[in-house]
Amino acid sequence: MRNGLVDLHLHSKFSCDGDFLPEELARMARDNGFRAIAIADHDTVAGYPKAIEAGQKYGVEVISSIELTTIFDSREFHLLLPLVNWKSKTIKSLVSQMKENRMEEAKVRVQRLREIGLELDWDEVWTRSGQNPPLGVKIAQILLDKPENRQNPRLKKYYDQDGQPFAPFLFYQDFFAEGGLAYVPKKYPKLEEVLKLAPLTGGVPVLSHPGAYFQLATREDLTYLKEIGLQGLEVYTSYHHQDEIEYYKKIAEELDLVITAGSDFHGRIKPGVKFGLIKEGDYSMVERLRERKS
Repeated sequence: MRNGLVDLHLHSKFSCDGDFLPEELARMARDNGFRAIAIADHDTVAGYPKAIEAGQKYGVEVISSIELTTIFDSREFHLLLPLVNWKSKTIKSLVSQMKENRMEEAKVRVQRLREIGLELDWDEVWTRSGQNPPLGVKIAQILLDKPENRQNPRLKKYYDQDGQPFAPFLFYQDFFAEGGLAYVPKKYPKLEEVLKLAPLTGGVPVLSHPGAYFQLATREDLTYLKEIGLQGLEVYTSYHHQDEIEYYKKIAEELDLVITAGSDFHGRIKPGVKFGLIKEGDYSMVERLRERKS
């Protein structure tokens, strides 16, 4: 009998900040003994159906998914939709609108960085992002990879030995977060609106990494979100320490939310998150999600 190891939160190159093609992720999953994975790219389902075909090639079940960027209570909340019908009109409409908003945001970010004297070119950003609207951390990575920027005293801390592993995220917090020199107001959809639409996508709404520094979901938040359609909670994740795992596990059990596990693996941009990092994922999680499908 096959083991039940699963990872329900992986990113491919279609996320723009991921390093691997869906086929490579499927092969890695097979090599690491996974029964199933979900490729949940940022605001896109462009990796499908190739991701599913890759899973069939390597004998790993690939569960269709997406990670949608939303706003809730003035915070950025990420929502997974495992088992999503990537062909649905609703998901196509959501993705189209979000792509347009992210493209506008990225271009303004690049322009503002150029205005303050940093070396960056939109055409290079677009090419290195695989012609996908780049997220802030991807823009930061591209900028910091340019040798010309190493000489800029304003950027010194991002090249220091202690800062290098987290440099794109530190840069994001300093320049792209509210109050930063390249801050652009976000135009993401409200989480409440996406939860209302979720049943039309076939996906089961699961909140990603609730303890992430930009989310910090409270019991009150999760109670309300459960009332309006949330069905699952990513408890086991690279974002959570043991005390956070225990905290969110207890809340999920009390609210009858399906507990899920996902590493949020990207590749180079998150060097501390290795493939297979999260070992708590079990196929029973997939079965419970299927029971919640609308």
